[in-house]
Amino acid sequence: MGDHVYKIVEVVGTSKTSIEDAIDTAIGRAGQTLKNLRWFEVMETRGHIEDGRVGHYQVRLRIGFTLEGA
Repeated sequence: MGDHVYKIVEVVGTSKTSIEDAIDTAIGRAGQTLKNLRWFEVMETRGHIEDGRVGHYQVRLRIGFTLEGA
């Protein structure tokens, strides 16, 4: 395995269903724009409250991807 250089972006995914779904949403959307996604790190988990219940889960992620080229 060769050496890699990673670029890191920060995104926030949301979901009405779960934290895991919010993560999947964020990674799926980032993957539509960015290539070579390799890892993610959950930086923050929070939510939105509606009528005393969880309305949305919000997860802030750092996503690392490898740069193309030499």
